[in-house]
Amino acid sequence: MAVFTPLSQAQVTEFLQRFDVGTLTQLEGVPSGTENTTYFVTTDRQALVLTLFEQGEHAELPFFVDLLDYLADHRIPVAGPVHDRQGVALQSLAGKPALLFPRLPGKYPRSPNTVQCQALGDALGHMHAVSRYFDGHRPNPRDLHWLVAMHHRVLVYLSADDQALMSDEVDAYQAFFGDAPDLPRGALHGDLFRDNTLFDGERLGGIIDFYNGCTGDLLFDLAIVINDWAVNADGSLDAERHDAILRAYQARRPLTDSERAAWPMMLRMTALRYWLSRLLVVYVDPPAHDLTPHDPEQFRTILLSRLQHGALALPETHPA
Repeated sequence: MAVFTPLSQAQVTEFLQRFDVGTLTQLEGVPSGTENTTYFVTTDRQALVLTLFEQGEHAELPFFVDLLDYLADHRIPVAGPVHDRQGVALQSLAGKPALLFPRLPGKYPRSPNTVQCQALGDALGHMHAVSRYFDGHRPNPRDLHWLVAMHHRVLVYLSADDQALMSDEVDAYQAFFGDAPDLPRGALHGDLFRDNTLFDGERLGGIIDFYNGCTGDLLFDLAIVINDWAVNADGSLDAERHDAILRAYQARRPLTDSERAAWPMMLRMTALRYWLSRLLVVYVDPPAHDLTPHDPEQFRTILLSRLQHGALALPETHPA
C-alpha cells in the first residue's frame, strides 16, 4: 500500500481551500507506488492527484516543480503542478511536502504497441529538444560516477561470474566515456518506464512521476526507454517497437554522430544501472515500507542480451 500518511477528508478539504479548484467530493488512496503517498482527489470541478513526499531530499523538490512548469509551458504532455491562490505550488500537509496535480487520462500500457511507442518517442524527442534550454540543474544521481562508487557494495552477494561481469562492465564504461566526446545534455525524466506514462487507447495522456528528474546526457534517458519499451521477455530488443520510438524521437531531435557512436555502450550502462539499483534495494538498502522490490534479474538478462547481440541499427531519420 502506497498510502504511508493517512489523510482525513477534513484535512484535504482544508488543504484545497488554498487553491481555486473547487470543493472536495471524493478522496481515494492510491495503492500503487513505492516511495510517496498518493491520493486521487475529486472536487465538484475537476479530478486531481495529491502527492505527499515521504523520502528523498526535500530541498530538491523546487527543481521538479520548475521542470514540470517549464515542460507544461512548452506543451509537453505532463501534469504541471497546481499553484495556489498566491502562485505557490509546493505546499505542506500533515508535516510532509505536498503537490497537487491535475489527473491525466488513461492507464499505463503493459504491452505497448508500435503506435503507442511512436507517441512516446515523439513526446520524448519533443521534451529533449526543449529541455536542453531549461536553466535548472540537478546532477544525475545514477550516472557513471554512481555506478563506480556503488557497485562494490553488492559484489559480495553475487556469484564469481556476476562479480566479474559487473566489474568488467564498469571498467568498460569508464574507459569508453572517459575518452568519448561530450554528449548533448539537458533535463531528463530519469525513469521513463512504461508505468510512468498514461495512455487513453493509443493516445498519450501524459508522462508522470518526474522524481528521478535531473540534468545529464539526453542519450541516457533514451536508452532507459528503449531497454523497457522495446524489450522482449528474454531481454532482446523488438525491432518494430525500437524503430517506432527512435524514428519518432529523431523527427524531433536527431541524434548526433557522438550519440550514435555511444549508443551501444549507453544501452549496456543503463541496463547495469537498474541491475545495480535493484540489487542495492534487495541486499543493502531495503525500502522503509513493506513493499516487494523489483527483480534485479530482469536487468541482468537485458545486459547479457546487449553484450551478446549488441544494439540494433539506429534508424536514419531526419527532422520533419
